Amino acid sequence: MRRRIVHAYLAFGLAFCTLFAIFAAITVESIEVRLVDDRLEAVAAWAAPRHAGGLPVEMPAGVSFHHAPSIPASLRGLADGVHERTVDGHTLHVYAGRDATGEFVVADHNSDYVHIEYVVYSMLALTFAGFLLLSAVLGGFVARRFVNPITMLAQAVREGRDQPALARRPDELGQLAEAFMERTKSLDSALERERAFAGDVSHELRTPLTVIMGAAEVLQARGAGQPAFEAPARRIYSAASEATNVITTLLVLARSGGSFEKQQVDINAVARNEVQRYQVLVAEKPVQLRLEEHALVTVPGQRELCGVAIGNLIRNACQYTASGEVVVAVYADRIEVRDTGPGVPEQVLATLDGKAGAGSGGTGLGLSLTQRICTTLGCALSHTRPGPRGSQFTIHFHGP
Repeated sequence: MRRRIVHAYLAFGLAFCTLFAIFAAITVESIEVRLVDDRLEAVAAWAAPRHAGGLPVEMPAGVSFHHAPSIPASLRGLADGVHERTVDGHTLHVYAGRDATGEFVVADHNSDYVHIEYVVYSMLALTFAGFLLLSAVLGGFVARRFVNPITMLAQAVREGRDQPALARRPDELGQLAEAFMERTKSLDSALERERAFAGDVSHELRTPLTVIMGAAEVLQARGAGQPAFEAPARRIYSAASEATNVITTLLVLARSGGSFEKQQVDINAVARNEVQRYQVLVAEKPVQLRLEEHALVTVPGQRELCGVAIGNLIRNACQYTASGEVVVAVYADRIEVRDTGPGVPEQVLATLDGKAGAGSGGTGLGLSLTQRICTTLGCALSHTRPGPRGSQFTIHFHGP
């Protein structure tokens, strides 16, 4: 914006100077006609009749009258009218004409008008250059006065600071700063309410989930060796455990706001743990869940968040793959979760674009939560469809 304002002032200055130069050139030429051309014509109109009548022709100092044979060779053959001729390094204004007795010329030897023209045009050029320089300086001054407050306001909004000095300005920038301050306070208030709500919900839900998990453990212990009791109790415990993990993750994300102390997380260990944990989902299906470790990877983050992000992708792949395999591959710069399932519906993939209303059967929530975790950790989540069936989700550790 600064450059645009300066360029606008320079364009205005250049247009003004061009217009003024045209008028100045017309004025200078008009003065030349009045001072030189008309003077020479008047002298010729007085001298030619006197010469034709045999009367003496006395010229003013610096002006000479030449008739027919006495015309210098350098001034002969000129068309009627006023001319400029350079003779022996001197510029002469010459009026050529013709009377009944032949040709004649009137030459002005002492005219300083050429020098005057040079001085005038030089002064105009210097004036125009100074005007353009002044336009640039004035444009820069106005740009700073106009843009600096906007830059300060943008920096304050970016850093979450108020700018009361700008808000007190009696112009549109003051109104803009005041509007930003009010909006920021409203957003901060809404964020605090959201964090408080997340904490309250987490506290209220953890107690019943803990009771459910405890009861499921008791049922597993009492129904040991009895598949009719042991399997449902295990599913109840697993579901309650997953709900607890999701609640904990949401609470961490809400309270941290993306700013928390990061630790070096062993991605290989997290992937092994999640693959082992979700083997139960494919135990009764013709699906193989396996881990491929192509590199040993550690990334800055939180182990719990990394586990939830990777676990969500594995759980979704296992739940929606009826046959084939689910492969978790760890590379130096990413981790991939590939499956041979039916693929992910478009309305669910819309969660990766942040479109409201996406989601299907919990998968949309899992992807949305995984994407939010990746954003918080400085990673990126992407999806590709390797073929007519199946899907591949990739977490890039260092962004896309």
